[in-house]
Parts: sequence; C-alpha cells; structure tokens
Amino acid sequence: MGADGPAGAGGLAGRAGIAALSLPYQVVAAVSLAVVGMFACMHLAMAFLHVAPSNTLTKQHGEAVDDWVFPEFEQNWKLFAPNPLQQNISVHARAEVVGTDGGRRTTGWIDLSGDDGEAIRGNLFPSHVNQNELRRGWDFYVNSHTDANRPNGMRGQLSERYIRRIAMLRLDAHHLGGRIERIQLRSATRGVEAPHWSDEKTDTRPYYRVLPWWTVTAADLPGGVTGGRTEADK
Repeated sequence: MGADGPAGAGGLAGRAGIAALSLPYQVVAAVSLAVVGMFACMHLAMAFLHVAPSNTLTKQHGEAVDDWVFPEFEQNWKLFAPNPLQQNISVHARAEVVGTDGGRRTTGWIDLSGDDGEAIRGNLFPSHVNQNELRRGWDFYVNSHTDANRPNGMRGQLSERYIRRIAMLRLDAHHLGGRIERIQLRSATRGVEAPHWSDEKTDTRPYYRVLPWWTVTAADLPGGVTGGRTEADK
C-alpha cells in the first residue's frame, strides 16, 4: 500500500486540467462546460437569426428571438455601414413651476441627455435606462409626428404620453422647488465634428426642434406630481 500511494499521487500530479480532478469534480466540470457551451451556441443562434434576413425560422419564432435579444443583446449597424451616426441629438426640457408662495417661474433648459451621459461616463455597468430610454422615447416621438409636431394617429398620441412621462421623471430628480404645471421639450442636433486629420468642413452649430408646451397631469408621473396637485386637478 505504501508503494501504491506515491505512484497514485504522481499519476494525478502528472495530469492537467479537468483530468487532474477527482471523478466527482470531473463530472461537475464536464456538466458545467456542457451547459456553458449550449448557452453560447443558443445565444449565437439567436443573434444570427436577429440580424439575418427574414426566413422561415424568424417568421415562426421571431417573437422568441426578440425577447432573447432585447434589450441587453441588441444588434444594429449604426456604428458601421450602411448608416453611421453623423449627428449628436440631445433632448432638453424646461418647466413652468409654481412655488410655495404662489409665484410662477420658468426654469432654464435642462439637458436631459447630458444627465444620461454623466451617468454612463466612467460606469463599467451603465443602466439601459440611461443608455436607451430617453433616446428611444425621442425617436418614437419623432417617427410618429410630422415636422409640425402633429401626431400621426394613435401611435403619435402614445409617444407624447411616453416622452412626457420620461421628462417628468427626470425633472422630478432636479428638485425644481415647486409644483410643475407645464413642461416643454426640444432637441438640439449637432453634426459630428470631422477628425483632425480630415479637410472636411462640418457644421457643428446646434439646430433646435422645439415642441409646444404641455400641461402636466397626474398621469405623467406615477403617484402624481411631487409637490401637490397638478393643473388637471383644479
């Protein structure tokens, strides 16, 4: 028995990786690797189906693919061809506020997109709320309205309620010192500046799209508007 011990130990020591483990641990490691491999294959298949042209599988299981991909694993071509981003669009908001003394004032423009940028910058695990909520809400509004800010049917009205609620949630965090009765939004669009090595001249001046004033209702913020009743409650 004494002779067998060193030989057995030497045999294990000469092995590497999973083979160096005892049998129970080898089984656990093998099962774990199989699960990880199956997960990786399934994820790659879902991502492939998401970006692939329409086919029989995507027609039959498109909803399942979208549920898997969005929002964490979204795939698009915005960084590369065919439509690289050439503009920076930021969303601003201002509010008409009634103070505790009954005085009414209008705040300056607050850069809501800038707030999101600050929350993302330097954050290893940025929130999808900061990355996507306001941006997609604004895209939803723009794509469902005319250039004169008139809604195109029911989706237009839905997008107004959605972007209004997003704005109210963001403004509420700024503690404006009173009851918010009306809000106004605008977008500032700037061209992306050409790189220093390029001779291309780019117009980087901001161009604004200003929306009409909206009266705030209790429906624009879960639980009602902080600070008391709203205009709709009069």
